[in-house]
Amino acid sequence: MKILMISSTFPYPPSRGGTQIRTFNLLQYIVKKHDVTLITQRARDVQESEINSLREYVSELVVFPEPQSATKNILAKVTRFIQAWVESIPSNVQHIYSPEIQAWIDQRVKNQEFAVITCEHSVNAIYIRPEWQKQLTTVINSHSSVYKTCKNQLETNTSEYPRRDRIYLPLLRRYEQKTLSKFSQVVVTTQEDREQMQILAPDAKINIIPNGVDLELFPCRQNDPGGYSLVFVGGLDYFANIDAVCFFAKEVLPLLQQQFPQSTFIIVGGNPSPEVTALAEKTGVTVTGRVPSVVEYLHQATVAVAPLRTGFGIKNKTLEYMAAGIPVVASDNGLEGLEIDNPPIALRANTVDEYIQAITNLFQDAQLRNTLSINGRQIIEQKYTWEQASYQYQQVFS
Repeated sequence: MKILMISSTFPYPPSRGGTQIRTFNLLQYIVKKHDVTLITQRARDVQESEINSLREYVSELVVFPEPQSATKNILAKVTRFIQAWVESIPSNVQHIYSPEIQAWIDQRVKNQEFAVITCEHSVNAIYIRPEWQKQLTTVINSHSSVYKTCKNQLETNTSEYPRRDRIYLPLLRRYEQKTLSKFSQVVVTTQEDREQMQILAPDAKINIIPNGVDLELFPCRQNDPGGYSLVFVGGLDYFANIDAVCFFAKEVLPLLQQQFPQSTFIIVGGNPSPEVTALAEKTGVTVTGRVPSVVEYLHQATVAVAPLRTGFGIKNKTLEYMAAGIPVVASDNGLEGLEIDNPPIALRANTVDEYIQAITNLFQDAQLRNTLSINGRQIIEQKYTWEQASYQYQQVFS
């Protein structure tokens, strides 16, 4: 089957994090059975060697430059705002849109070269024309609901620009509703997202396909190091992760250190924002920046935390923690899409007191740490590998 995959973010290497992880790991299994053309954009930090490496995975790789940054003067901003409302297209989607990519896709569809088109993330839906459903299968791999994510940020006071987001919220709802109607099939990662999408598009065919883990990249640790070391892993220029580590380092860790003075918090991830970098000034906090091997930091930690207060969809970091055999303490957001109690695979915490209690239990109980470690790894092997996710994705095509 000939498939066109559209990804505005360059999905290699997958260690970049974000949408790249899901896109690349699904791709590397799909290409084993299908003829895949990938069309993408090249950001400034994408190296020629990375383009050459990605080209080896697909039948055809088409790379366009990223669109030029829009003018930042007031008149241009007002124009983009009006355009966004008139066309029901958010400004971040307008920003990535490339007329050259649109023309390329239009021509190839006109030539009837593909049986399936997939959009790897909802921002790529801008390139899909509704009438294409009549001649081929169109799939949107949404990752998470943009409307629900924005709404949650406002409700939890974690929005970086709350005034703007309150204005944009109705627009995001209309955009997502319009987007869903253009596709033959919709893919989400959790039941929560499916329910949200179904409200917006009752007739849409919505499939749940969770994220996965590369078990070779995240082997289960052989020994429990004990101690009082906490770790967080994630891209540190992403608002949800910035909020999570700042909340934990400022509100949870100091109280924990009153009971366990040796407690440390290691924050691992690339592109730390100024707010995150400043956390390194606090006692016991280390900000590593990008590291060669994330799993080494996981294996050395006593407990991994995912104190996310916003964001939707199943979290790669939580799955990777479990695959590596690290006991996990996480929020509702960090555990979305997972059943954690039977068997127990993680501890849930949403308030400062709940984090203190859960981490205290794990610091003091080696048997509990061992139970979560074993159960967590087993559930990943059984349900959350990229090979399994890719198989489900391919079933959607047919």
